[in-house]
Amino acid sequence: MQKTYEVENHLSYRVLRWILGVALVSGIIISAIQVTLDAGRVSRSLDEQALQTIALVRDAATQSVFSIDNELAQQVADGLYAQESLRMARITHPDGAPLASADRPLHKSALRPITDPIFTPERQYRETLSRPGTPDTVYGYLDLHYDTARAAQTWLERAFVTFVSGIATAIILAMALFVVFHLLLTRPLLRIVQSVKQVNPEHPDDRLVTLPPGHQADELGLWVNATNNLLVSIGDTQKRHREAEDRVNRLARYDQLTGLPSRETFMDLLQADIQEAEQRKLVLSLVVCGIDDFKSVNEQCGFRTGDQLLQAVADRLAECLSGNRFTLARLGSDQFAVVEKGLRDGFQAADTADRILACVNQPVTVDDQPITMTATLGIALFPGDAGKPDRLLQSAEQTMALAKQNGRNHFQFYVASIDKEIRERKQLEKELSQALTNHQFHLVYQPQINLESRRIIGAEALIRWEHPERGLIPPDHFIPIAEVNGSIVDIGQWVLDQACWQAARWAEHGTPLRIAVNLSAVQLRQASIVDDILSTLKRHSIPAGRLELEVTETSFMTNLEDAVAKLHQLHKAGISIAVDDFGTGYSSLTYLKRMPVQHLKIDKQFIRDLLINEEDTRIANTIIDLGKSLNLTVVAEGVETAEQACYLTERGCQLAQGYYFSKPLLPRNFETFVASFHKNLVENNA
Repeated sequence: MQKTYEVENHLSYRVLRWILGVALVSGIIISAIQVTLDAGRVSRSLDEQALQTIALVRDAATQSVFSIDNELAQQVADGLYAQESLRMARITHPDGAPLASADRPLHKSALRPITDPIFTPERQYRETLSRPGTPDTVYGYLDLHYDTARAAQTWLERAFVTFVSGIATAIILAMALFVVFHLLLTRPLLRIVQSVKQVNPEHPDDRLVTLPPGHQADELGLWVNATNNLLVSIGDTQKRHREAEDRVNRLARYDQLTGLPSRETFMDLLQADIQEAEQRKLVLSLVVCGIDDFKSVNEQCGFRTGDQLLQAVADRLAECLSGNRFTLARLGSDQFAVVEKGLRDGFQAADTADRILACVNQPVTVDDQPITMTATLGIALFPGDAGKPDRLLQSAEQTMALAKQNGRNHFQFYVASIDKEIRERKQLEKELSQALTNHQFHLVYQPQINLESRRIIGAEALIRWEHPERGLIPPDHFIPIAEVNGSIVDIGQWVLDQACWQAARWAEHGTPLRIAVNLSAVQLRQASIVDDILSTLKRHSIPAGRLELEVTETSFMTNLEDAVAKLHQLHKAGISIAVDDFGTGYSSLTYLKRMPVQHLKIDKQFIRDLLINEEDTRIANTIIDLGKSLNLTVVAEGVETAEQACYLTERGCQLAQGYYFSKPLLPRNFETFVASFHKNLVENNA
């Protein structure tokens, strides 16, 4: 990068600054000496003026004191008062009693802060009054006070003129020397500099330096000739040097075949990535990718084909894993490294591993012949597996080598327990994506009982996954996965559609029940959720009042304003809103006040040990009392004993559900249970 030559960098201006600086300092010093000497002269002049004045009036003042003539003394004082610089004149007796006096205030001047420290504000003089014949006899005193302001102001004006003239002389001298120096040296140098600036640094011998006229035989001419010779020599060698440096740097920091960072460079990049992850408290994954049976490819197809395959893999990884989140490198032979930053957990690393495997698995065409490759990956996580770059890389390489012993075309984590957990979850996630299409889901319904009337007033729709190989998979296992990968949106819509369809069938057969359906946080964040729910009700001809949506406390905590707005729309349409698992999250009275809630569901963990655990009993009682105070219906989940049902009834809990009444049932079994339950109720009442 060429530096711009600014004016302040010119040699003549530097000389001007030096000359001007020296001249100014010299002028200031000389002027200061002159001003100091002048100040001494002014000071002595003030003293001489006072002494002359005293000599003129001494006899008259002595006579006035001797004869105690007040009138004469006053005439003397008034005569002295005529002097503008005299501030006070006073004639006193020996005992200090004044015989005559005249005074005025000090002259006001803006320059006093400067002059008073030099000359003092006023100067005081006292003359002893005695007669020539009796010099030892004192008849009185003559006191004179002179104001120094006017004399000091005159001195200050002269000092200003002295300084200005000195500085002006220095500037004129400096400018004259500058012009001479500029014409003889600086201007020719500037022309040479302009010529040098036009030299192409890449090809310095294409345009040589131009010599200014009149300087062929002096020092400037010799310098220009030497410079041109040097430029020609540089032009011959510069290209070779640059090429050699580029080759060395490339070989040292980048892999020559793929263009990716080499192992040494990668370790520096990994160190920086680890420091960033440590500062931001995030997880970092290091994936070591080894091509399966790459040695056989080289033996069967040749090293040239092997090199082309490695280049293809590098290009695919760079394209597939682009962005600042990834760092790629070739560790050597058939091994590549991928660092992914900003992870929340190991499951994201597993997703990236799947992308890498899919990327490598695509066939590569070499000499019109498709070649299919596979890869095996070893994954290590920071900070869980290692905290240092070399240890993290070693862990990933060892894991990759171990994974190759167990097969090919798969990935493996450094910690066996994590690897098993992630592998099982990935498999479950894959199967979950096909469960809805393969009709593996079904709904069961758990009746909700009015504890006061002992009648079934509704049912909660619960999803079940009947896996063809694993059997029945609990919702607690697959619902969190569905919420993470987003499939809960389709699953939740299917549940709503099926529950509304079933409610419509029951209503046709004379059993109009309220259906409670869970609404996940992911569904609630969907922009179209309100329209989807209302259109589902309309499609099945279900009154809005017959649908109850259960939301957990955490589902509306992430985006409270948006959740409140959507739930208010649903409530205005007539749909009931219930807070599920109340007491296990972060709800407060403030949230309940803002939410359009009609029901509070006590979580089953507080009902399970009701009447056994004192703390759980207090929590259940508190929720019931809270529901009463807010005019909300309280629903108890997980009621399993008659004692629990009786206690909840006495405490004023309105609704309950649980195994004491019935487990979740298939639709046909649910219909049978409702008929039997109500029949027994009628018989007991009779």
